[in-house]
Amino acid sequence: MKVKSALFFNRNVSAVNTEAGVTDGVVTLKGRADSQAQKDLTGEYAKDIAGVKDVKNEMTIRQVVNKPEISKDNKIDDASITAQVKMAFFTHHSTSAFKTGVETTNGVVTLTGEATSGAAKDMAAKVASDVYGVSKVVNNTA
Repeated sequence: MKVKSALFFNRNVSAVNTEAGVTDGVVTLKGRADSQAQKDLTGEYAKDIAGVKDVKNEMTIRQVVNKPEISKDNKIDDASITAQVKMAFFTHHSTSAFKTGVETTNGVVTLTGEATSGAAKDMAAKVASDVYGVSKVVNNTA
């Protein structure tokens, strides 16, 4: 469930087209990715979940002729973006949903609070920027 949740809140991968099975901490990914990069990124996000020991990425690459683009009119409201960023923090063991404040205004996410390290601060910004609807991240964590 944690793997599917992590994929769901990331705009660069597809939770809908990905099946994830877990046996003894080993995640097996199946389904279709739009590109090799998307397949690789799906595996990387799965590896970042607490308790995952290894990932077997058996996804295939889909042949896409004309991928439709998302209309600029199809925006997500700020409250939904904030909720998705907070949920994304819950699914990543290297970020803290409890110690990181999240505010969104016109798609710009501002992070506040205390990070345990520079790497944790960078990861929080990366996780937030990967959420669908986020146009920019202002990382004010200390």
